[in-house]
Amino acid sequence: MAGLAAGDIRVGTAGVLDADVAAILARAAELDLPSLPSLGPEEARREFRRRLARSNPPAPQDLAVRDVAAAGSGGPLRLRLYRPEAASGGALLYFHGGGFVLGDLETADPICRLVAARTGSAVVALDYRLAPEHPYPAAVEDALAALRWLEAGPPELGGRPTVLGVAGDSAGGTLAAVAALHARDRGIDLRRQILIYPAVDQGGAYPSRVHLAQGYLLTADDIAWFNRQYFGECGGAVLDTSASPLRSVSHAGTAPALVLTAGFDPLADEGRAYAARLAACGVPVRHVCLHGAIHGCLGLARFLECGRRALDEIAEAWASALS
Repeated sequence: MAGLAAGDIRVGTAGVLDADVAAILARAAELDLPSLPSLGPEEARREFRRRLARSNPPAPQDLAVRDVAAAGSGGPLRLRLYRPEAASGGALLYFHGGGFVLGDLETADPICRLVAARTGSAVVALDYRLAPEHPYPAAVEDALAALRWLEAGPPELGGRPTVLGVAGDSAGGTLAAVAALHARDRGIDLRRQILIYPAVDQGGAYPSRVHLAQGYLLTADDIAWFNRQYFGECGGAVLDTSASPLRSVSHAGTAPALVLTAGFDPLADEGRAYAARLAACGVPVRHVCLHGAIHGCLGLARFLECGRRALDEIAEAWASALS
């Protein structure tokens, strides 16, 4: 498949934090910042936005950027379209992270700008509905509606993309994986799925969720809080394929994938398992494990080399689909 450098790539030393990551964690401990769940959803969203405004990488401003709307099952969807000058015919649909509770177009804006600028391709970010106001499966419904809208060739994009892909980080990585399965089942020609430290098995018991439960920014308590907000009264839904895409009967025929995992992330083991499952089903996979990294490093790319490497991997995986 076009250009994807498949394989199992390890960066850094297993079990050893990168020096700049260790410094960030020490600084966070010194500041004793409140946990986001302790603030409640609304204040947590504001605080998440403030933190990422400080830690996201600098981004180019010389792009055509506009907010557009599309029809969704729960009302109009808000999307942001990034187009570099002389953009290719490709389009990458990007889903932000934040545990299905936090995040928006602003928190993902620098990443989308950088990917668009580096690849010469349109990037479309989705402002999907958030829990607890809109519990599962609202985010999934919005993600799939956005994919169908983009595949149909909206006039805002100038027609049907010649190359279509999906990408996302954390909860957004979950949505991207689900969208890739949906694309396969609907016959949508998806060329890439780019999954950055995704949560792909909400009901799984993985050693990384236990051994890395505290001390690395994303904690077990955070994950439990996100799940309570997202699943609400339908807790059994954690085993649905659209919540835990690792549990799909088959992944054969899904788009070639970049799966990026972080060595000090509670979600590391399920991300590795997802990459292995895709490969076992014959899907070309590039699995990059950043041994010394933490969950959320992409949004810390202003300060962390591993975050910048994650950004490089996203841009290169998408560029290779366009070539």
